[in-house]
Amino acid sequence: MLRLLLLFTLVPLVELALLVWLADKTSWLFTLWLVIFTGVLGAWLARREGLRCWREIQERTARGELPTDSLLEGLMILVAGAVLVTPGVLTDLLGFALLIPPFRRAIRRWLAGRIRARMTLQHPEIWPTSPEQDRIIDVEVIDVNPPEPADRD
Repeated sequence: MLRLLLLFTLVPLVELALLVWLADKTSWLFTLWLVIFTGVLGAWLARREGLRCWREIQERTARGELPTDSLLEGLMILVAGAVLVTPGVLTDLLGFALLIPPFRRAIRRWLAGRIRARMTLQHPEIWPTSPEQDRIIDVEVIDVNPPEPADRD
């Protein structure tokens, strides 16, 4: 809760301070142009990367694979688009970074590791953490009621 409060109060204040500083060092017109330009460019790039990611999800699903990596990347592209249309310098840097595929893949691997670690801690039966938990049980199914032969009349 405290993290969200800080995120939603400190980030806008820092962004506002940076925009005022930038306008003071350059001009208000340049700062306004920069905010509009990064918003439009960010929306276009997010749409392009989002469509590419959507096609990849469809291809993997058609092959019968779970598109987990693509879904995480799609979530990051959505976040990138949201922060790019938000006026600010730091959020624009974060948004553009999330639209760069190699950076996004590195963040995806880190994020997947965090999710896996949380699931292992909360639900150890999902990902065994010790060899004794990773057992294979060999079973044989025996049908006690075999089907009766069909009558031939």
